[in-house]
Amino acid sequence: MEKTLSVAMKPKPHKPLSEERAAKEEKPMIIDRLISKITELESPIVVGLDPRLSQIPGYLKDEEYEKYGKTPTAAAEIFYRFNKEIIDKIYDIVPAVKPQIAMYEQFGAVGITCYIETIKYAHSKGLIVIGDIKRGDIASTAAAYSDGHIGKVNVEGVYFPGFEEDFITLNPYMGYDSIEPYIGNCQNNSKGIFVLVKTSNKNSVQIQDITTSDGRPIYEHVGALVSGWGKDLIGRHGFSAVGAVVGATHPSEAKLLREKMPHTFFLVPGYGAQGASAADLKGVFTKDYIGAIVNSSRGITGAYELEKYKKDYAEKDFAPAARAAVLDMRKDLQSII
Repeated sequence: MEKTLSVAMKPKPHKPLSEERAAKEEKPMIIDRLISKITELESPIVVGLDPRLSQIPGYLKDEEYEKYGKTPTAAAEIFYRFNKEIIDKIYDIVPAVKPQIAMYEQFGAVGITCYIETIKYAHSKGLIVIGDIKRGDIASTAAAYSDGHIGKVNVEGVYFPGFEEDFITLNPYMGYDSIEPYIGNCQNNSKGIFVLVKTSNKNSVQIQDITTSDGRPIYEHVGALVSGWGKDLIGRHGFSAVGAVVGATHPSEAKLLREKMPHTFFLVPGYGAQGASAADLKGVFTKDYIGAIVNSSRGITGAYELEKYKKDYAEKDFAPAARAAVLDMRKDLQSII
């Protein structure tokens, strides 16, 4: 019988790492791995795994509710099955997936288990994982988040892996001391971060577009800081493992940031469901497929509900519909690159 999440609810104990290996593992820089996969597939796309019960096919929910009732455990099982089927259909045509931790965390321990198992399954298919966690705290708290997500947890001199994302997203509002612990783990563990600079939500202007005394908006100042924070983590493709989140819904601002941040790789939300088109993305790439990876969540995972795909894909075909949406998105992006 195929393994489901419930089997994974009793995980095997983590294997400890030697202190030397935990301190620094020799691996290719994660940003180079990401860029290589993007160019190989000609697909600068990351699929957001942000499941919502309201958007998951009814038959799948009914099967799990029958087993577990309408409970958080059922929700976690539903999410894992949904994610797994999506991954099975897109792993060979995209380089990465981006699970949003809030969608899982709301269901407590079983939800977090689903998040972890989704990461493991994505890795087993060769995908790079961007954990959308948006942490932003200072000092020892930031260090704990960093070690747990992209570092190693120290238990009295014995080291263990944590969530094991390849990249995570961060909020820089508290300044460099809230970012510094992650820089160290990027260096020591071949990991990466994407720092919020100019986000895709419409109300980002309330803070990010405030003009300072030198006439520049706050997002431009943050972009300069992010560029500086990543100067010692530049890989062979010329981009840093310290990237920036830059929304496609603000194309002129994205173009400006690209000009001012030539060595910073962009994670670009806002395409599709949030309203941005391929034309809005021209400014985020440097050349060919280099410089950015574009996120789509609902437009791919929920494609089976869209008018464009309804006629060809029934509810049980949600994963093939997602694959079709990825192929259409790739073609759309290729038209402007």
